[in-house]
Amino acid sequence: MRKGIIFDMDGTLWDSAPQVAESWNRVIEEKYQDINVHITTEDMYRVMGKTMDVLGKIIFPDVEDARREKILLDCYKYENEYLSMHGGKLYPDLEDVWKQLGRDYDLYIVSNCQTGYIEAFLDFFGFRHYIKDMECYGNTGKNKGYNIRLVVERNQIKDPVYVGDIEGDYEASKEAGVKFIHAAYGFGTIRDEVPEIHALKELPAVADKVTA
Repeated sequence: MRKGIIFDMDGTLWDSAPQVAESWNRVIEEKYQDINVHITTEDMYRVMGKTMDVLGKIIFPDVEDARREKILLDCYKYENEYLSMHGGKLYPDLEDVWKQLGRDYDLYIVSNCQTGYIEAFLDFFGFRHYIKDMECYGNTGKNKGYNIRLVVERNQIKDPVYVGDIEGDYEASKEAGVKFIHAAYGFGTIRDEVPEIHALKELPAVADKVTA
């Protein structure tokens, strides 16, 4: 058994909000002009980290449920294609940090995203070989706490730690019964005092302390 670090995606590994907004607007302009919605990068920042169903109700509050689900499916499908071609903005030093961490830890990703989003990220940057396992809301229909615990159990991770940037990530780590490190450079704050990093390059030292 090896120690494991599980990562959130948005606000922790990269910032894809501008690209996601652009991809969704293209779908709306081409297929759903009648709903009169234009999505900004700031809109995406407000909903990053929420489950897909909650996110949809915030972005498309006046659309009836069945049609909203169809719009979301179209947006998510094109989003994956767009990100696999255009990527997003990596936070500094990510690959170097993963190389360093890989000596002592297995690395994982758990996100509230749709199926294919994590894969688009990994494929664009050629990062698949760093990640042992991944899980998301789109695969299971379950919340992040459930999915973190699922990854821990099926990989028999020793001393698991979740790294995330928003309060919901911290709550999910508590639900899953794993330790937490706050990516304080990301999109959110944490009410409790928790171990934190202000840049990814700080993670190896903090992770070693948390799992000692």
